[in-house]
Amino acid sequence: MTRLFNDPADFADEMVDGFVAANRAWVRKVHGGVARATASPDGTVALVVGGGSGHYPAFGGLVGHGLAAGAAMGNLFASPSAQQVTAVAKASEHGGGVLLSYGNYAGDVLNFDAAERALTEQGIDVRTVRVTDDVASAPAGEAAKRRGIAGDLCVFKVAGAAAERGDTLDEVTAIATRANDRTRSFGVAFSGCSLPGADGPLFTVPEGRMAIGMGIHGERGIDEADVPTADGLAELLTDRFLQERPEGAGDRVVPILNGLGSVKYEELFVVFNAVQQRLTDTGITIVEPEVGELVTSFDMAGVSLTLFWPDAELEQLWAAPANAPAFRKGAAVVQERLPEDVLTADAVAPVGPASDESRPLARRLADGFDAVRDLLDAHADELGRIDAVAGDGDHGIGMQRGSTAADAAARDAAERGAGAGTVLTIAGDAWSDKAGGTSGAIWGAALEALGRVIGDEERPTAGTVQRAVHAATDAVLAFGAVVGDKTMVDALVPFDDVLATRITAGDDLTTAWRTAADAAQRAADETADLLPRMGRARTHAEHAVGTPDPGAVSFALIVDAVAP
Repeated sequence: MTRLFNDPADFADEMVDGFVAANRAWVRKVHGGVARATASPDGTVALVVGGGSGHYPAFGGLVGHGLAAGAAMGNLFASPSAQQVTAVAKASEHGGGVLLSYGNYAGDVLNFDAAERALTEQGIDVRTVRVTDDVASAPAGEAAKRRGIAGDLCVFKVAGAAAERGDTLDEVTAIATRANDRTRSFGVAFSGCSLPGADGPLFTVPEGRMAIGMGIHGERGIDEADVPTADGLAELLTDRFLQERPEGAGDRVVPILNGLGSVKYEELFVVFNAVQQRLTDTGITIVEPEVGELVTSFDMAGVSLTLFWPDAELEQLWAAPANAPAFRKGAAVVQERLPEDVLTADAVAPVGPASDESRPLARRLADGFDAVRDLLDAHADELGRIDAVAGDGDHGIGMQRGSTAADAAARDAAERGAGAGTVLTIAGDAWSDKAGGTSGAIWGAALEALGRVIGDEERPTAGTVQRAVHAATDAVLAFGAVVGDKTMVDALVPFDDVLATRITAGDDLTTAWRTAADAAQRAADETADLLPRMGRARTHAEHAVGTPDPGAVSFALIVDAVAP
């Protein structure tokens, strides 16, 4: 279990502060993560990587010469927000454009794609390469659906080396794409991992057994077997890959044996000895292997094997010098350090004019965010427990962080004279920024839509509130989920429908809202019978039957809490 922490909600932030303090020669802290502390030539492509915290040395440990220019670091096992990715990219770019690269997870896709749009609107040229190396997460015919695990390192390393030698953004993107197409990973776990403050691991494995094909966020494996010998494990891992060799692959391969958090290096070396023997016995030549903890999952006892099949150019880029806090290769290259005043303070969101009717409502909305924060503080553990049944267990802490940030931002905006719409918009931006992940993006979009319709001019009528809720529903539906997918949408749509029906029938807003909140609660309860069809829980859908969706549950709790 994870033993050393203060407030679990502050763990990721305090971890980043400590990481930067220990590695000032390589990195500097920026909003949302870290960027290089050293200079790069103008016109250089900036490789910006990222994902949830809890996987060190991914992602901050890979920022440095020959590797990434910056890393967006989200909350524990949750994607960074769009704001965080945007801020890291802007702090890292040097005029040559930005390549965003990350593991293929729903929350990361939502937020990195939103950041790409924001950066493009600001005149920065951006490309994206998602890493899809995990063969256990989807069949070969659906490789685009696979998640990214330790194969991240192969893609990041060659892309960073190409950027360092002066390649254009299109060239770096093509190289990263080629590397991803030639990379495969597969892993096993002997125990689950536990988040700071959690009572137990996200999943358990019986003594003497191992989960096969688990994910790095605590996702359960797709199969289970007795723990074999080191030779037996090497056979299992290598045979899985040799059945799915990339098209055009030669007989040279980079093997990466990765420890997931609590497997000793000595054990890894014993397994790697068997891995390299099996590979060479089949006529494969091993190229510059790596053995160690490269993409971890807190204290998970597990091992993954990655095989990267480089062509001549990719092999040259893999061998090129790199100097980052957690990954070094070749001779170190002297780098010029940036001046200390490069860091700038975060800007305060501006507050525009508001009417005398809107400002009192803004203060009441701030009180509502305070109530939501208290509610989610009280339910964080239970929401995390529900989420851990088939997901990664981070929903409670993500909602807690998001609501706490929204509460502070709403109170500050109201005190500065903001109207109701601006309070909602600023609170939504803060929620999205601090919560990260899919839920952060969704709640940020919903609150922005509410604020846009409510506005800062008039005290809204019941009809205006209903239209605002419907706009928020449309914003959430734009993320792709529909009723029946076992998501927040299953509670949101009934709430929206009942609210509209009751207000049209003539109910006052309070009565209509409470009736709609009851409908949302019933719908959230009924999600227990559904199979998840989106997100990480989709891979282990059968485990979720009998447990309601955490997003639907938290939505029902929130709309009930703000009714007064």
